[in-house]
Amino acid sequence: MVFQHTLSLSTRGRGTHDLTRAVRDAVRDSGIRSGLCHVFVQHTSASLMLCENADPAVRADLERFMARLAPDGDPLFQHDDEGPDDMPAHVRTVLTGADLTLPVAGGDCVLGTWQGVYLWEHRTQAHRRSVTVTVYGE
Repeated sequence: MVFQHTLSLSTRGRGTHDLTRAVRDAVRDSGIRSGLCHVFVQHTSASLMLCENADPAVRADLERFMARLAPDGDPLFQHDDEGPDDMPAHVRTVLTGADLTLPVAGGDCVLGTWQGVYLWEHRTQAHRRSVTVTVYGE
């Protein structure tokens, strides 16, 4: 059996957005008890990550790390059609990934105690983002 659902969310600009509950709800709504959950963000300047969910300082530290790794306005980048954060956002997405695959057991995602699913917005301005959740199994 296959179930597919698209999540739509507005971001406030650069930062992380917890999708854990929405992904778990999609798995529950699928009726699938055992299988895989694939989560895919349909954008080139936002990514997905499985990350620490207890201490928000972890996500803030990751943001500071990325700011050092791919700084806005870096003269290295030619592509700046949408501003100085355009190419750094693409670099961040390539480095962190546009999809996640999670195991499903007992009708729920199998996550560790301190794991959460996050959309990571890499642009400084607010955006509308679409995330497709596909659940395969029985």
